[in-house]
Amino acid sequence: MKIESLRAEEAAVLAAAQAMCAAARTAPKACGIDKLDSAILTGADKDALSAEMRRIAQVDGDAFFIRDAENVDASQVVVLIGAEEKPRGVDRVCSLCGWDGCADCVKHGGKCIMNSVDLGIAVGSAVSVAADLRIDNRIMFTAGKAAASLGLLGDKKLIFGIPLSVSGKSPYFDRKFNR
Repeated sequence: MKIESLRAEEAAVLAAAQAMCAAARTAPKACGIDKLDSAILTGADKDALSAEMRRIAQVDGDAFFIRDAENVDASQVVVLIGAEEKPRGVDRVCSLCGWDGCADCVKHGGKCIMNSVDLGIAVGSAVSVAADLRIDNRIMFTAGKAAASLGLLGDKKLIFGIPLSVSGKSPYFDRKFNR
């Protein structure tokens, strides 16, 4: 049996994306509470994400959303990793959010710092898997904002997108930013 390089590369990038989701799930969590979710986008779902990134660029005037949408278009898949924003309920023991306990944080529309930290650790764990497998990747808040806008991880709004590419040259290397 002969497997052409394109088929092998597609299989490798999808396997890497699956391993990245597993790495995000098993990453350490504050208080041992898992408030993370992940998903893999391909095909039409990935195209919808890049279209939403372009729409956001038109509304907000942020040109780097277009640059990042082009990177998503050049990628085989996008891994989404997101976290809930609800506080952990450790109350005054923590207060790292800047408020006087979890109820005060919610009252003032604050964000639980533990969820952000968990998301950062999970994303770092996931991209280390991609790097170990020699899959080009880039962490993008722009893809995460578009994913949140589309509701791709339910009601989660704290999301990062990680496009993955296997090609002769990384599409994320010589990125240009024009304001």
